[in-house]
Amino acid sequence: MRVILMTGKGGVGKTSVAAATGLRCAELGYQTLVLSTDPAHSLADSFDMELGHAPQKIRPNLWGAELDALQELEGNWGAVKRYITQVLQARGLDGIQAEELAILPGMDEIFGLVRMKRHYDEGEFDVLIIDSAPTGTALRLLSLPEVGGWYMRRFYKPFQNISVALRPLVEPLFRPIAGFSLPDKEVMDAPFEFYEQIEALEKVLTDNTQTSVRLVTNPEKMVIKESLRAHAYLSLYNVATDLVVANRIIPSEVQDPFFQRWKESQEQYRREIHDDFHPLPVKEVPLFSEEMCGLASLERLKETLYKDEDPTQVYYKETTLRVVQEENQYSLELYLPGIPKDQVQLSKTGDELNITIGNHRRNLVLPQALAALQPAGAKMENDYLKIRFADNTKV
Repeated sequence: MRVILMTGKGGVGKTSVAAATGLRCAELGYQTLVLSTDPAHSLADSFDMELGHAPQKIRPNLWGAELDALQELEGNWGAVKRYITQVLQARGLDGIQAEELAILPGMDEIFGLVRMKRHYDEGEFDVLIIDSAPTGTALRLLSLPEVGGWYMRRFYKPFQNISVALRPLVEPLFRPIAGFSLPDKEVMDAPFEFYEQIEALEKVLTDNTQTSVRLVTNPEKMVIKESLRAHAYLSLYNVATDLVVANRIIPSEVQDPFFQRWKESQEQYRREIHDDFHPLPVKEVPLFSEEMCGLASLERLKETLYKDEDPTQVYYKETTLRVVQEENQYSLELYLPGIPKDQVQLSKTGDELNITIGNHRRNLVLPQALAALQPAGAKMENDYLKIRFADNTKV
């Protein structure tokens, strides 16, 4: 299965791009599902038709669905939810409050992962296009396998074994005092089974022959910064980005004086997008004269984006950015084919690393692990500029 994740800052048009990509994949004969995992769903609005939790057929070879976190929770986490509700009710909360608080923050993001894994295992579709939550939320979602793995191996599994063994002995004393039972085996097994699904999905997410992220951005300063930050964090988790979509560019034929300053500003930011994401390919999409709502408008967007191309191709196969930790040091590895090291100049301001190559300048927004450090040397090796970072506050 080919997995394509569309992400970007909220409001940049990633849902429209995801829907148009789905149309093109279906047109080429791929059995395609476009799945929205964004809590603020707009996929149904984009297709201009009703969509629900289960895949709904839109046209031949194309299905759409909007994740219902409550349904996923009941199906995958029902025993745990009922147990948490029981604990909260014993602590004095009424039924409705307990039910609401039993749905922990972030559960919709977690169950987005579970839903992806289920579709991957079932193999009913050739292409799975994820209309993901806005960038920050999506990045937390992608970090779950790594973070959850440490917790489950070091803490949860030993605690689970102890809890199951002691429950028959402790329960008769515990329940009269606490007002609720200790978790049974079904409740204790659910989180670990859930983690195993996520851990298996990590192998899919980090296989760049199967999974690609496509960043949707606009030619605006804040949006570009957010997209650069997303690219850096995706690289931390070894999730490949293969394409950048620069959306809502004012067409040259628009000559109204009201838009002149916008067009000049966009021209500058268009250059920045190409420079800062180089060598990733960039597709530019104009600001259309109508809202991207309904199949007719999505068809126009599809033609603009892909023409005769196959969207399932991997547009860029090299890893453009890597963050490597060796012992107590970090290094940032940036793919710069054919650039000699003596042409590269580095400077850092806050969480931004400025790279100047001749007349070209590239800005990188650094992950937090590197933002607090300073560049301490660089070298070119196999077309990668390897920048070492050190903590100058330590002697």
